[in-house]
Amino acid sequence: MIDGRAIARKVRADVAERAKVLAERGVRPGLAVVLVGDDPASAVYVSAKGKATEEAGMYSLTVRLDADTSQEELLARVDALNSDPRIHGILVQMPLPKQIDPDAVIRRIDPAKDVDGFHPVNVGKMLIGERDGFIPCTPAGIQVLLRESGVKTPGKNCVVIGRSNIVGKPMAALMIQDNDNANCTVTVCHRHTADLKAQTRTADILIVAAGRPRIVTGDMVKPGAVVIDVGTNRVVDPKAKGGSRLQGDVDFDSVREVASKITPVPGGVGPMTIAMLMSNTLRAAEMTLR
Repeated sequence: MIDGRAIARKVRADVAERAKVLAERGVRPGLAVVLVGDDPASAVYVSAKGKATEEAGMYSLTVRLDADTSQEELLARVDALNSDPRIHGILVQMPLPKQIDPDAVIRRIDPAKDVDGFHPVNVGKMLIGERDGFIPCTPAGIQVLLRESGVKTPGKNCVVIGRSNIVGKPMAALMIQDNDNANCTVTVCHRHTADLKAQTRTADILIVAAGRPRIVTGDMVKPGAVVIDVGTNRVVDPKAKGGSRLQGDVDFDSVREVASKITPVPGGVGPMTIAMLMSNTLRAAEMTLR
């Protein structure tokens, strides 16, 4: 079992120590999270990010805007945060209300403060292998999980299920890079993949970010493979508190019998996403001193 909570605690402890060093030099890293509307899941995520920021000794700012906020109003808030010297990282919580174009918002954030790693400048830097940009938090966290779990990636076959801009595409781009945490032969699968099982059975490292519960079962996994489950699907479960529970994209019970290592849901990839957000924010603050 790959313990994402334990590895995330290690990352966040390192961030806190480095934040102390920065504070001694007169810089307190600052993260601004913008929440538009009152989506319950988004509110929970924003609260968790704010708490993690404060626990790391960093400055936390939460900007809450009404659901009917216009795109122009939101972009004006982003402009103000771009100009605020207290803020080193900006995150606009997705999804946004229908009247706002998320791409326009992402492009408005200063790339030097884009700690989500979604701005085209940072996406381009990641793709060509430059290290002075920001990598999306979930794929970055997965690489740390693999490294900290002793998984040697060079020369391995890595299959990624899903091609989103948040996980699938950046994950594939990272795993194909020429470094000790990558150097894989990468296959990306999606809804038009003709024979998914034939592809997943070739994977030494299988990363599942399809957004569909239990899309991968034990018979689809190569014996001894490392399986990373990115899925966080809420499914009905009368036995669970509140009548529902989180379910990954992997059928955990059958896959764990085949895989050599596997991430649980919850407690696997999820904690790493916030940990890497803290790490990116710290790096953004450190870069202001260079």
